[in-house]
Amino acid sequence: MAALLMATPVSAQTLTAEQADSIVKGCAAHARAKSQSHAVAVVDTGGQLVAAWRMDGNGFGSMEFSLEKARAVAAWGFPTSGMVDAVKGTPGFADAPFVVAVPGGIPVFSADGRTRLGGVGASGEAPADDAACASAGIAAAGLKSERAR
Repeated sequence: MAALLMATPVSAQTLTAEQADSIVKGCAAHARAKSQSHAVAVVDTGGQLVAAWRMDGNGFGSMEFSLEKARAVAAWGFPTSGMVDAVKGTPGFADAPFVVAVPGGIPVFSADGRTRLGGVGASGEAPADDAACASAGIAAAGLKSERAR
């Protein structure tokens, strides 16, 4: 049995440190072009931090909030902007674990859009700008922010 387990290849696609670093750098480039400052967190599907960066001018609260947004997306699999509507439609949803009803958390999918790899959270600017930054980072890494249909 042990030999069988050792011989079985791992086929699950995961978010790599290199991809996470590319996401952070892509978000930072997007932010600089708009004279913005964000804190960015990238997590895997288990909510574990893979990469983070706090641009100058953001306090530790922004960093923590970006991590919460990223973990919410990892837990639920859809953008935190969708959680805003979900809370309105199902009030009890607001009390569920890992719910952040503020835009700025975006899921990360593989380049072909078939596999969910994790989530990105951005904080420090207006929620729509946070979401745009996270999306720009994902695109810069050659990944998708939506599942393929």
